Amino acid sequence: MSSTPHTPHTPHTVRTTDYHTAGEPFRIVDQDLPPIPGDTVAERRALAPRVGPLDELRRLLVREPRGHSGMYGGFVVPPDDDGAHFGVLFWHKDGYSTACGHGTMALGAWAVDTGRVPAPDDGDASVRVDVPSGRVTATVHRAGGRTTGVTFRNVPTRILARKVPVTTGYGTVEADLAHSGARYVSVAARDLGLDTTTASLPGLVRAGREIRAALPEHDVYGVILYEDLPDTPSGPRQRNVTVFADGQIDRSPCGSGTSARLALLAEDGRLAPGDTLLHESVVGTVFTGRLLPEGITEVTGRTHRTGTHTFVLDPHDDLGTGFLL
Repeated sequence: MSSTPHTPHTPHTVRTTDYHTAGEPFRIVDQDLPPIPGDTVAERRALAPRVGPLDELRRLLVREPRGHSGMYGGFVVPPDDDGAHFGVLFWHKDGYSTACGHGTMALGAWAVDTGRVPAPDDGDASVRVDVPSGRVTATVHRAGGRTTGVTFRNVPTRILARKVPVTTGYGTVEADLAHSGARYVSVAARDLGLDTTTASLPGLVRAGREIRAALPEHDVYGVILYEDLPDTPSGPRQRNVTVFADGQIDRSPCGSGTSARLALLAEDGRLAPGDTLLHESVVGTVFTGRLLPEGITEVTGRTHRTGTHTFVLDPHDDLGTGFLL
């Protein structure tokens, strides 16, 4: 167990709005933050770990007893320019990521729910967000005055390498690499002798850690361990477990990871123009994805608010900003 004591710079009260997108949590912080140097979201992300009070705030919200090792969230920051509604710094237990599809979808719903971006009772509203990997869009779908889904349009996806041999404790497997805002490795779970069920999670996490560690030169963020399911009339269907950071499991089908899968399936000839990928998670939630020209992808799913919170840090709390098991 690791824990971090409180320092006088840590805010005593922190307000958040929490969502889940297809089961994966996202904790939104929209309040005054410690000054973060940098002129763009990408620059602020690179410098954020050096801003002690900000990183203490991240630890406070992601660690137990207020969070957990799989918690995800974002600090709302100014956009790069007037072309976006706002920017965001994505964070998890190990630091700050360059992309987060499920978080972008949650932010789109939040922006509409709070009135930050106007939206019709029936129809769509586009929420433009500057993230470290570029400018992305969350199209919020509305009917009868409520949000029924969100479509995340990602930055272009680039395929980096195919059939890279990787040695694991389960044998040598072939890995495909793609960059879709962050770098993802795709490996067929069956090549590891595993499936993508909850019973296999310990083995999948072990394999994900081994694969990531075997590719240090590629700066891998997430390892997508996928399983083919019967195709639908609209296109391929897969289930995956995405292992990100240091062995954390994405409960959703992974938004940015779905972008990576779309590009790879298209190159394999399994996803034609107009087709959709039905992408399932280990908990049974679903994203649908489609590939547009020039490597642009769109991923659609559902996101729901789970709560609004005021977290308090008692200055006499010996656990400080919390612990991780």
